Amino acid sequence: MIVLKSPADIEKMRAAGQIVAETLALLKSRICPGVTTAELDILAEKECKRQGAKPAFKGYGGFPHAICSSPNEQVVHGFADKRPLQEGDILSIDFGVLYKGFYGDSAITVAVGELDDETQKLLTVTRESLERAIEKTVPGGRLSDISHAVQSWVEPKGFSVVREFVGHGIGRNLHEAPQIPNYGQAGQGPRLKVGMTLAIEPMINAGVPGVKILDDGWTAVTQDGKRSAHFEHTVAITDNGPEILTRV
Repeated sequence: MIVLKSPADIEKMRAAGQIVAETLALLKSRICPGVTTAELDILAEKECKRQGAKPAFKGYGGFPHAICSSPNEQVVHGFADKRPLQEGDILSIDFGVLYKGFYGDSAITVAVGELDDETQKLLTVTRESLERAIEKTVPGGRLSDISHAVQSWVEPKGFSVVREFVGHGIGRNLHEAPQIPNYGQAGQGPRLKVGMTLAIEPMINAGVPGVKILDDGWTAVTQDGKRSAHFEHTVAITDNGPEILTRV
């Protein structure tokens, strides 16, 4: 069942979303060659404590970290560690909080120093696909309009859509109905309604779409070892269209 949120609910989600956005902006400002994802994880948890929020992912299903930190060929759910980031790497950070009973969830992919042209294109196209998906998050539309917007943007540019992971509803629970694939035909699925709150999150690969899970049981990597990018926002559907709740 898709739970519609009241204006008061969305106001609380807006507050949670701002903590997420501000924390990701802080982490992004610290990313450079030599920094470790373990350091970023500690910083994220400290920022949650400072703001009176709880990291949404730590302990969720046994996940051990405050952030999902996934460099290069890692797609999502990567573990923080003490390996220094290198010039030319990319790092995807997925982060969420629980604040006053509601969740916020967002993801960014960040360049570590200078990137080659193809990697920069991957990041740009993935971010653009999220923007186009959000544009479809309007009352009266169909859920698959969001999905189709991602796929139809990235595939003509030579990239592929991960099938194994999808966006989702969000609110009092981190994962709610509906699931939101990043592929599919437009005009299908439930009607979009005012009060829906959705975490839209394209995960786009430079090579083949397939992924595999490492022995830690969490970290997803591309099957061909090529790079992957991930961007996400929590979005509320309003009478005036989409409102991004996780934008600074």
